[in-house]
Amino acid sequence: MSVVEPPPRAVAARSRLLRAAVEAFAAKGFTTTTTRDIATGAQMSPAAVYVHFKSKEEVLYELSDAGHRSFLRLIDASDDPEQSPALRLRAVIGALAAHHARDHVWSRVVNYELDSLSPEHRAAIEVMRKEVAARVGAIVGAGIADGAFDVDDPKATTTLLLSMGVDVARWYRESGAMTPEQIGEFHADMAARIVGARESDAGT
Repeated sequence: MSVVEPPPRAVAARSRLLRAAVEAFAAKGFTTTTTRDIATGAQMSPAAVYVHFKSKEEVLYELSDAGHRSFLRLIDASDDPEQSPALRLRAVIGALAAHHARDHVWSRVVNYELDSLSPEHRAAIEVMRKEVAARVGAIVGAGIADGAFDVDDPKATTTLLLSMGVDVARWYRESGAMTPEQIGEFHADMAARIVGARESDAGT
């Protein structure tokens, strides 16, 4: 059975609404934002949201789903299992931190509006969040196994590494002193220190 693709105009309209929703949710929060705010931001009629989405919550879910899928793709692109655990950790944590700075508005919505999702949608997002943690946790575990990392609590350490990257989206602004790339490098250095990686292993 062939899949019927939506017409280009519909795809473009959905994209405009999603972009407008990101800005509105980031500025006003999900609860305060109205569908009219989203439609106005997209320069569309107030009814436009319901033409393409069932509800305001579904708009948030689509943003959250896309955002977390992008986190997983970024880990896939950054992590080279052939490298040492220290270099793998630097690459992944650095890439995630830079991403949260570069796309800080979207990332802020994706990470800080989870409680506004329906239970079903929250559960779906949690599956991906657990997968992100599992992949970073596996790198931490590999470093512990070969003696490269000095870590007492792998789970808590993994949570710390991910949390400090996520928090970049909350405070980063383009007017700040550091570029996303510099933030990524700083977080890579911090990650190596947190796990007690030897300088020779971490490439520093």
